[in-house]
Amino acid sequence: MPSILDIPELSLSGSTGGLVRLPPGVDAPVTPRVRQLIDTAEFRRLASISQLGLVGLIYPGARHTRFEHSLGVYNVAIEYLRQLAGDERFAAVVGPEDAELLLVASLLHDLGHWPFCHAIEDMGLPGVPEHEMFANSFLLEGEVADTLRDDWGVQPRDVLAMLSGKPSDRTGRLLRSILSGPIDVDKVDYLMRDSLHSGVPYGQNFDRSRLIGSLCVNEAGDGLAITDKGKTAAEMMVFARYVMFSEVYWHHAVRSATAMLQRAFFLTRANLDLDALFRTDEAPFVAMMNEAAGDGPAAELLGGLFGPSRRLYKRLAQYSYFEDPQLYGRLARRPYAWLARCAEEFAAVSSKALSRVVAPHEVLFDAPPAELEVEFNVEVCFPKQGVYRALGDISPMVRTLAREQFDDYVKRVRIFVHPSLAGPMRELRSLPVLLAEAIDRVG
Repeated sequence: MPSILDIPELSLSGSTGGLVRLPPGVDAPVTPRVRQLIDTAEFRRLASISQLGLVGLIYPGARHTRFEHSLGVYNVAIEYLRQLAGDERFAAVVGPEDAELLLVASLLHDLGHWPFCHAIEDMGLPGVPEHEMFANSFLLEGEVADTLRDDWGVQPRDVLAMLSGKPSDRTGRLLRSILSGPIDVDKVDYLMRDSLHSGVPYGQNFDRSRLIGSLCVNEAGDGLAITDKGKTAAEMMVFARYVMFSEVYWHHAVRSATAMLQRAFFLTRANLDLDALFRTDEAPFVAMMNEAAGDGPAAELLGGLFGPSRRLYKRLAQYSYFEDPQLYGRLARRPYAWLARCAEEFAAVSSKALSRVVAPHEVLFDAPPAELEVEFNVEVCFPKQGVYRALGDISPMVRTLAREQFDDYVKRVRIFVHPSLAGPMRELRSLPVLLAEAIDRVG
């Protein structure tokens, strides 16, 4: 009976096939059919799209690409499959063809990403697709589709179904949990890779090999679980994710840059061909944004991000769920258009208080988006007792950081202003009153 260990990517060794070296010194196997995929124009485009986008303005080393990350996720998927091949319940429902589908899905999972994708997706604006669905424009026709059918024997629509999270059968749900779930291959790679390139230790401080070595199938047979030997490694992964959001992804300067890009996109979107924009890589993306901005207010925002001199807006105030729950609650997870109107009203009331003009685009409100982070919870198997328990039930740390709202711990509401306004506006004693007035005006 064929085994998933017999498929070329899992049986390949350095002496029998090609390898590509990835930081931090990891060799990913590259068979001819993998090479066919990663050499397509659609996949090569990812080499010109940075993994962390605007984070590189604050952490200079964070210039790694979606291309590198995609290869990393594919390599982690191989590690997962090698471990799970020894699980009788997994092998009973996942055959070689299913494993091959998982490998191509892991390799192509970011194919629909465009530059600065998450910042724009978080705005939730009409006409902006989810990047998983935007991948269909690259997957269903062209060289990638031909390679999937001819070299892999995989139907492009099956890959799209896996990426969009719509598998209906038990095997599909199990594979999907490997690709997108509490302990998925994407998180295992991006936590380590983002931490490495950002120059911080947080995302590298979980025991990856111990976690992978504990993988098994959950009680229902349709998702990943871990044995009790992996409990500490899973706890460390939860904490790594928490700290990476707190110290890198939602660093106040990163969020300033994000708020500037979001407002520029909001101001120029009517003049942009979004389908053409989202098919580009970073250089033409910025050029198209600049052209759409013309000499309007968005031009100043874009110039501060991508011009010869970096000029980020300054943090005027911030509010957390715990420090000021009332203001936080009034601004968090509100529609982006509402936040933009609120910022404009705040600029108007600030103009009166300062006796000087504060332009609408000189005030930016940044708040946690409506889309919440996926909660981290996974089943833990205790083989000797023959029982499964939720990690949150047996780990106080996970219960605190994951079961309670993750976003409220790491994502703050912030107000950013043009650098020339930061000093004068910080001297306003009536700042909370002005903010409340602006919110009341929008309703």
